Parts: sequence; C-alpha cells; structure tokens
Amino acid sequence: MLYFVLLFLGIISLWWHWRARDRMKVTNLTGKYVFITGCDTGFGNMAAKILDKKGFRVFASCLTETGAKELKAVTSKQLQTVLLDVRDSDSIKKVAARVKAEVQSEGLWGLVNNAGIMGISAPTDWLDIEHFREPIEVNLIGLINVTINMLPLIKKAKGRIVNVSSVGGRLAFSGGGYFASKFGVEGFNDSLRRDMKAFGVKVCCIQPGLFKTALSNPAKIMKEKEVIWNKLHPDIKMQYGEDYLQKDAEKKQKLSKMCLNEDISPVVQCMEHALTSLHPHAHYVVGQDAKLFWNPLSRMPAIIQDLLLLQNRVELAVSHAK
Repeated sequence: MLYFVLLFLGIISLWWHWRARDRMKVTNLTGKYVFITGCDTGFGNMAAKILDKKGFRVFASCLTETGAKELKAVTSKQLQTVLLDVRDSDSIKKVAARVKAEVQSEGLWGLVNNAGIMGISAPTDWLDIEHFREPIEVNLIGLINVTINMLPLIKKAKGRIVNVSSVGGRLAFSGGGYFASKFGVEGFNDSLRRDMKAFGVKVCCIQPGLFKTALSNPAKIMKEKEVIWNKLHPDIKMQYGEDYLQKDAEKKQKLSKMCLNEDISPVVQCMEHALTSLHPHAHYVVGQDAKLFWNPLSRMPAIIQDLLLLQNRVELAVSHAK
C-alpha cells in the first residue's frame, strides 16, 4: 500500500515540476525581432497581431498587397509588413537582406515558418507531377529556403525557429502533395533542431489538427477535386464509379464536422509559447482531433491505421467488380 502511495506522490511531484518548468519565461523579450511568413490570413495573421501587442517588433510577410494593407491597418507602427512569395528565391534573399539591415547586431529572435497551401487533395492516380510540385515548393522548399537565409540572424540572437507542420506530417490520410510536403517538414525540423543545439538556437514544430482556415476550406477542396474529376480518363472514372464524388463529399463532410476546430487561437498560443518559454517543446500537438485521434493513430501499426482510415473512403466501383 505504501509503495502505491509513494508512486502516486512521485508522479504528482514530477507533473508539478513539469508544469512549473513549462511556465518559465524568457525575460527581456520586449522589442525583440520576429519574422512570420503567411500573414494574409489564418494562424500567421493572428500571430502577427498578438505578438505585435506583446511588444515584439514583427516582420509580417504577406503574399498579397491586400493582405499586407489590411494587417497594417489594425496593428501598431512597430509592425512591418513585407511582400513575400516563398517560392521565389530572389524575393527571399531581398527580404532577408532587409531584415538584416534592420536587426543589425541584435539578430532575429524568432522565425515562424507558417506559410502553406493545401494543394489538390485527391487520389494519386488522378494527379500529375505538377499537382504534387506546388505544395512541396511552398510548404517544404519555401520553408527551408526562408530558414537558410534567416539562419545567420537567428544564430546571432540565439533565438527560436518555429515550423508549422501538421498532423498530416505524421499520418497521410489523403492523396496529394500536402502530406508529402509535411512529412518533409518534420524531417527537416528534426535535423535542424539537432544541428542548432550547439548554437543555443531552439527549434520547435507545431502539428495542428484540422482547424477552420482558408487552407482547409472543405468546399474549396471539393471544388478543386471536381475540376480534376471532370478531366479524368473515362477508364478511371469507371473504376471509381460515377457517384464517387457525391459519396466522397458526404464522407468528408461528416469527418469535418467531427474533427474541425473552430477556434484557431490554440495554434497561435503554441507559437507564442515556443517563442517565449524558457523551455519550449520540441513538438506541439494542437487540436482535440489531433490529440485524441490523429496523433495516437500515427503511433499505431500500419494495419490499424489502414483499417480506420479506409473506413472514411468510398468503396470503389472496381471493388464490386471483383
């Protein structure tokens, strides 16, 4: 009996110590420079606003002039917007040079690699290489390119790099380039974290579940899938069945209702924790769906993953023909 009491007290003590350690903050962060990609909408937009209010000097990169103007209109004079397409190496170099001129010897405390796109989400045999190329160029190559160009400034400040991945970087539950790109982000993040440890730079990875953003708009995803469907060879349509799209949309709608997180602020809170905590986490799993389903499932044997994930797939016409 005494053994179980001591074990219980030991577990409580460790938990309390971990909680206290988790709350410890870096001091004197006001005025530190942070660079965030993908600030037109969603996570990046909210992060730019919140970090600006917290006193950081934010460089918010936007893809569009409209996004930059709208963000600038609701933030302080301290926040600077820059136009950046992460697919454009010359643009990245110019922006990095601008940031270097601004931060000078202080360096860059934080880099938040948030820019990303979904790309076409459809069965692999519907797609060509270009459908894979775009999300990989944005989500992975662009992220790596921005990081490489900002890295000397981060090392100078002994700062933080926060890479926004996805539970889709641990478990591929649909076809298309998005999941390949996010698996790549996970690999790059892990190697970078170990490479930078000796320099005092901390590297964190955020793995959101399904959140309500422009990137995960189910209507947009289904419309893009319909465009691909209409161009498919008749043989492939026959294999899937003429009513495939309708049944697939119904399945995806049910999944979205079960998994969708309406409030995006928990993701931004993780970004803030990664930038301000004395002991940031290596990985942040965010969202009820990610914590309760996707993340645990990603650690299970492939046979269980396939069994559960295929329950959300439409049975193909070719299956009936066997």
